Amino acid sequence: MILVLGIDAATWTVIKPNLGNLPSFKKLTQIGKSKTIVLQETPLSAPIWCGMFCGKMPSEHKHESYVVDGNIVKREDIKVDFIWDVLHREGKDVKVLNVPFVVPPYSFGVDFKPVGFGLPTNDKEWQEELERVTEKTKELLSQKPDVIISVYTLLDRIQHFHWGEDCVLEWYQKVDKKIGELLLDTGFLENKANRLIIISDHGFCSFGEAKVQTLPEQTKQGKLKGDHHENALLITVNVDYDINRPQDVFFAVKELAGS
Repeated sequence: MILVLGIDAATWTVIKPNLGNLPSFKKLTQIGKSKTIVLQETPLSAPIWCGMFCGKMPSEHKHESYVVDGNIVKREDIKVDFIWDVLHREGKDVKVLNVPFVVPPYSFGVDFKPVGFGLPTNDKEWQEELERVTEKTKELLSQKPDVIISVYTLLDRIQHFHWGEDCVLEWYQKVDKKIGELLLDTGFLENKANRLIIISDHGFCSFGEAKVQTLPEQTKQGKLKGDHHENALLITVNVDYDINRPQDVFFAVKELAGS
């Protein structure tokens, strides 16, 4: 079984100095391989998640934003095959949960209604997404499909508005606990045939520190404290494929699934 676990906006900047308070991340870095992926493209979530699962650069897949000309972009508007389309055609059992290359986030072969239209905005919704994505992913693991792709989005929203505050680490600890329930408590990683890829679409930093500013500092929801950074996170366990850019995830899963 192959599990790709996406964590939108997860960053080593928070994780590495706090591994003593993040036991699941610490365990994963000990048993697997970890690295930083330095994005060559602008660190925007929609095109990066899209490229990660279709294997194409933004100039190829043409999906640049969640909204174009005032209209929300739908899956049908993006003229590419994603890894789940490719594998499904080949008879593989693929489950996809809450992937935010469009809003609301996309699911495939799974009945799942995203929290807050995929844009959780407060403590209650952040916790609800964390709980529901974890429980649904556990359910999918028990079904033993060939491939599961599952994404948490909450850290992106939290860090935009609370970067530099104590609550950021507190939410990383909550994510860490759920990752432990998902990967360690279930015994998923005890089976060496199981493959794991944990990846973020971008990192995070104080507003104004990244090479490219992705959002205005003042938004309808309030002033932003943090912004996307070009350094994304990667952890792999039992994966030999060399992942150096988001697009490599498509090719890694394709090879690992025997496609």
